[in-house]
Amino acid sequence: MDLGVGWKLHGDGRTPAPGAVVRPDERLSWPRTFGLGAQHVVAMFGASFVAPILMGLDPNLAIMMSGIATVIFLLATRGRVPSYLGCSLSFVGVAAVIRAQGGTSATVTGACFVVGVALFLVGLAVQRFGARIIHAAMPPIVTGAVVMLIGFNLAPVTASTYWPQDQWTALLTMLVTGAAVVCLRGFWSRIAIFLGLVFGYAVSWLFDRIFGRIHAADASGKVTDHWRLDLSGVENADWIGLPSFHGPAFQWSAILVALPVVIALVAENAGHVKAVGEMTGDPLDDKLGTAISADGAASMLSTAVGGPPNTTYSENIGVMAATRVYSTAAYWAAAGFALLFGLCPKFGAVVAAIPGGVLGGITVILYGMIGLLGAQIWLNARVDLRNPLNLVPAAAGIIIGIGGVTLKFTDNFSLNGIALGTIVVITGYHALRAMAPPHLRQEPLLDSGTSAYDEPGDRRAGS
Repeated sequence: MDLGVGWKLHGDGRTPAPGAVVRPDERLSWPRTFGLGAQHVVAMFGASFVAPILMGLDPNLAIMMSGIATVIFLLATRGRVPSYLGCSLSFVGVAAVIRAQGGTSATVTGACFVVGVALFLVGLAVQRFGARIIHAAMPPIVTGAVVMLIGFNLAPVTASTYWPQDQWTALLTMLVTGAAVVCLRGFWSRIAIFLGLVFGYAVSWLFDRIFGRIHAADASGKVTDHWRLDLSGVENADWIGLPSFHGPAFQWSAILVALPVVIALVAENAGHVKAVGEMTGDPLDDKLGTAISADGAASMLSTAVGGPPNTTYSENIGVMAATRVYSTAAYWAAAGFALLFGLCPKFGAVVAAIPGGVLGGITVILYGMIGLLGAQIWLNARVDLRNPLNLVPAAAGIIIGIGGVTLKFTDNFSLNGIALGTIVVITGYHALRAMAPPHLRQEPLLDSGTSAYDEPGDRRAGS
């Protein structure tokens, strides 16, 4: 059985020839391959460590399981789809809602486990019936709206939880991170979030030395005098040890909040597979279902032991594009480094000590970027919001999701926020489509890249 681990040496093993790329089944020399693997780990640091902290999960376990998830993905796709699987930011809002309802870490990972199961089943369906079923059930207007409401639903978390802990550090971190995202080039722009974290960390330490303790809300929301950067946990942590494992717990209310994220994950995986296929010149449509199922299986394994769910990382696509090296050998090396980091509790303690004000500055940009990815989906697919069939369900669902509207059925069961907004978008679109006059639904349902308002001969595929 071909597991995609037999790499041919590319050229002299040093650098790609002008205009050439290192294909997934090729590699550079092993020292350079390990260096690229380390670079991939650094590229995903920002998001992959911020996400578990924001979800209240163990960052050491998150990084360890991201390495294992990457191995599962590479084996499942037979080495044809180079990718790193890290902690998905799409679940941050879900975790916040579940914890606000009194849920524990076990409740969070239990809900995410069910999402992994659903994603695995979607992947099997795509393998069986093709990608057209995704476009049929989740056309771009639906996918974009759900991604948008998931991202913007997080705004109150930044405004009420992180930013008040240290508003000036948050402001400086936001400005520096934004400048890094826009002004830096190549690899450095891909790790802008990580650079923002390092800057905020340093500023917090400096402010503690200059101004002393800060009188503000702490992580629990209680106003106290405390140090911005508390490194006591780092001093007490061991250099080598296993992360904290725990089993999942299942609650229907938490599961219903988490399930809409399946739509975002399907969109992320589809976009990743398409982007890699275009960059490598190897059409990967036949691997879309496998990639989605592999992501689902990896997320199930991670959440079963107390880790966060995973998804493909766009930061690592950027590294591949900058280096022109698409070798899956580099991702195997990255997975190995991630496993080693996961076995260092002191490293995880450093991450867990990130001050709340720093997270406030980072999440202002990060959460907004997640939400605006929904708008990018609309732009890529040329969704026309002049068509009320598109406009009405998206508008209603987004406001419900962002505003936290609640629909109460009984004393023990209600739908709100992300879950209710997603249901409104999906059912609203398909119900209205069934009743709409023909001129409003001329856009073929199974083609995500065409519109009823396109001119003849001017049609293109959406992502």
